[in-house]
Amino acid sequence: MNPIAVRRASAATFAIFALNGLVFASWAARIPSVTRTLGLGAAEMGLLLLTIAAGSVIALPLAGTVVARVGTAWTVRLGGFTSAMGGVLVSLGLATVSVPLTAVGLFFYGVGFGLWDVAQNIEGADVERHLGRTIMPQYHGGFSGGAFIGALLGAGLSTLEVGLPVHLLGITAVVVVVMVVLPRFFLPEVGAPASGAGEPKGASAWTERRTLLVGLVVLGAALTEGAANDWIAKATVDGLGTSESAGAIMFAVFVAAMTAFRLVGGRFIDSYGRVPVLLGSLAAALAGLVLFVLAPNVWLAGVGAVLWGAGAAMGFPVGMSAAADDPARAAARVSVVSTIGYVAFLAGPPLLGFLGDLVTVRWALLAIGVAIVASLLTAPAAKPLPVAVSSDGVPDGAKDLR
Repeated sequence: MNPIAVRRASAATFAIFALNGLVFASWAARIPSVTRTLGLGAAEMGLLLLTIAAGSVIALPLAGTVVARVGTAWTVRLGGFTSAMGGVLVSLGLATVSVPLTAVGLFFYGVGFGLWDVAQNIEGADVERHLGRTIMPQYHGGFSGGAFIGALLGAGLSTLEVGLPVHLLGITAVVVVVMVVLPRFFLPEVGAPASGAGEPKGASAWTERRTLLVGLVVLGAALTEGAANDWIAKATVDGLGTSESAGAIMFAVFVAAMTAFRLVGGRFIDSYGRVPVLLGSLAAALAGLVLFVLAPNVWLAGVGAVLWGAGAAMGFPVGMSAAADDPARAAARVSVVSTIGYVAFLAGPPLLGFLGDLVTVRWALLAIGVAIVASLLTAPAAKPLPVAVSSDGVPDGAKDLR
């Protein structure tokens, strides 16, 4: 493969991840505003958020098949355009104070998010193999960086009292333009329809023990990240008595810590191995979560958010790399692991909303600790498979990542 083409594909993949984070944070950072606009309680808001999960749960198991048929570039485009349509519907729902229309928009947003995510991770894993070094955490750092910018944008627009409908419509326009341009730089063999040789049907990956264990690792990490995305702003506002802008800034602090560690985490993996880095990061996430919940003031809670964010950084990208170790089975396995992870990422936080009605959102976050412990116990499953060898006897660009 032409090194210039690989670097170009890597840059395009990073940008696609970053846009994905920006789109997600544009919604997540302003959940308190949505709650106020629609007049919803925590449990009602949790139910509304489940519509995103419903869309993603439908799309994620199918995404591997879609990629095999039309390639990663067109699957990313399909996901982006579907998310953009959902954003328009959400904007109209908020403008008209219509909960049903907002729910429909969030459902399509979830469908688009699921297709987009699986395809970008398959593309990222393929680029990682061609580069021969760990780079998936950097792509997820791009997601986190985009989310950080989206959170700051949300905080700024909230302070300026710019309505969320206008905010979302602006983001939607950006998505449409980027989706037309960037995916054409993806690696060509990934974009071509799969021949089917050596690729198991999507359902078969659900019977593989290692794939399911990697999915459990990602489940805990995804719930940890998703709960912060959906509730850290509101937990800061309600639990510590701060303003909505301060809540959005706390979310930005969490995302900034996650982004920073993802951007450098690949070096730690190449030096110390996947499993040790994964164990250390999950332990940090648990410590940070507990500190955030128990902190008596916003400053100490901010320290907890930093630890929480840094600790949550590696679970998802490491899981995606582990699922894609064998390129012949990458699409099916990434689809399975993504499905497990995003069920937690999207469905878990709304359920915390129901618990939050009983014990407050801030205290409800402690329930995430159970999932983090489960991920710690199953982390050894992420140990890399033997390096695949191509027909000419040369390793397929990947190296042993320990």
